[in-house]
Amino acid sequence: MESTQAGQCPAGFGKTALADMSLSNPAIGAQPTAFYQAMRTEDPVHYDDKLGMWLVSRYDDIVTVLRDPLTYSDKHGYAAQYASGFFAEFKEILERDGGGFFADAIKDDPPGHTRVRRLLDKAFTAHRVATLEPGITRIITDLIEQLADKAAGGQVVDGVNDFAIPLTISVICEQLGLAQFNAGKIQRWSSAVTAQIGRMQNREQMLENAAQICDLQNFIIAEMKAREAQPREDMISDLVHATLDDGSKLEFGEAVSLVRALIIAGNDTTATAIGNLLFVLATRPEVAKTLQESVDDDRLMNRFVEELLRIEPPVRGLAKMTTKEVELGGRKLPKDAHLLVLYASGNDDETQFACPRDFDLNRSNISKHVAFGVGVHRCVGASLSRMEIKVAAREIVRRISDIKLAIPVDQIRYQPTVAVRSIEKLPLTFRRRG
Repeated sequence: MESTQAGQCPAGFGKTALADMSLSNPAIGAQPTAFYQAMRTEDPVHYDDKLGMWLVSRYDDIVTVLRDPLTYSDKHGYAAQYASGFFAEFKEILERDGGGFFADAIKDDPPGHTRVRRLLDKAFTAHRVATLEPGITRIITDLIEQLADKAAGGQVVDGVNDFAIPLTISVICEQLGLAQFNAGKIQRWSSAVTAQIGRMQNREQMLENAAQICDLQNFIIAEMKAREAQPREDMISDLVHATLDDGSKLEFGEAVSLVRALIIAGNDTTATAIGNLLFVLATRPEVAKTLQESVDDDRLMNRFVEELLRIEPPVRGLAKMTTKEVELGGRKLPKDAHLLVLYASGNDDETQFACPRDFDLNRSNISKHVAFGVGVHRCVGASLSRMEIKVAAREIVRRISDIKLAIPVDQIRYQPTVAVRSIEKLPLTFRRRG
């Protein structure tokens, strides 16, 4: 991940030939800062020919899109991402082997989205999230202690696969009521779902991922049927038996899609954020020092989380589609233009955030970032994610120190998807704090 030393702003990345660049290029996807900056400067709503999408790179344009869900459809933009190039075959596989093809209800447009969103908002109230903190702290401290023992024995620890992913899977499964779960399976399911909207898979990979999603949906359907027969105190039961504001029940497919979204989004993006946290601590000693100095100040810890989300957002960008001809960022877009709204570029916009590559807890607009989106589709689990990141940061710095990469930084690899910028493996060394 690109950075500059604190207190120094990059002078710029020089002229970039946008026509020769694409976010589908793994090298650009891994280190995208120069590409983002070039787009913001030269062509803020840029057509990426290889992706077949318009990339929205400036903060103000991003907010314009996110605040107008009727002109910029989440439903149609997301649907156009599904198994790009292989959708008909993908859908047929899910209908044959996975209990059905269930469109994501949470990605619907208003007013359909509104009825579902109100239900999910009740599951993530500030009070309910606060009651989860002791259990999440226990999960995190247990994992850290296990890894500290491993590191003390001279072993290299994988910050993503040994910590971030098991942590977030454990948390969301506890909320859903999945006492018995296979973390390896859930990790494979998450990767498969992310790949389907990542526009980077070939047919063979699509088939492999479709099989994983069938396995996921069959698992969900079995769990839902068990709750129909015998309700429990968990989130799956809440969804199966929920009564919406209009007195109706969720349709079966809606409920499946919501449980699927909670399993995947509830662990995948937060795991990315916690992997990013560890990467930043391992590669920016000044940030590790700042965290150490802030750990007992709750206000500063909240600001630390916001700045981490801004500088390394867990979601790179999400898709939209225009429902009519519209002008955006000086560019006239036709109806059905497929957009990728680049949250990460918006968070890097120097017109909004001075020295955007500096990690600065004193920013006056520290919460202005768009890491969780804005508007009606703002991430429903943002409060839970913030709390998991905060507790992880607090317990990491209290229990371990001297976090360092065990490989050169240029050997870090990222998942092949345009939706997120997730580290595949993060080999680390550290020591238990005395």
